[in-house]
Amino acid sequence: MTIRRPGEGSRFLYDSFDAASARIEANERVAEERWSALEFRLGQIDAVLERLEKRIWVGVYGVAAFLLAQGAEAVIRTAMR
Repeated sequence: MTIRRPGEGSRFLYDSFDAASARIEANERVAEERWSALEFRLGQIDAVLERLEKRIWVGVYGVAAFLLAQGAEAVIRTAMR
């Protein structure tokens, strides 16, 4: 490599470029972005599952209330006879 003298052209003609290091840094940035996207998506999935769980419990409580109402109605009808 030639030593660069001030004012003698572009530094890119004389400075070495470490391609392996640049490739590793680029891969690390890509992996970091993928990881953050994965965390974001997992957060969305978690929120959807929580909403689904709430809906399922509302359904379970609704069925239980219906069955209790039917049982109470049957008890009241037999007591009235």
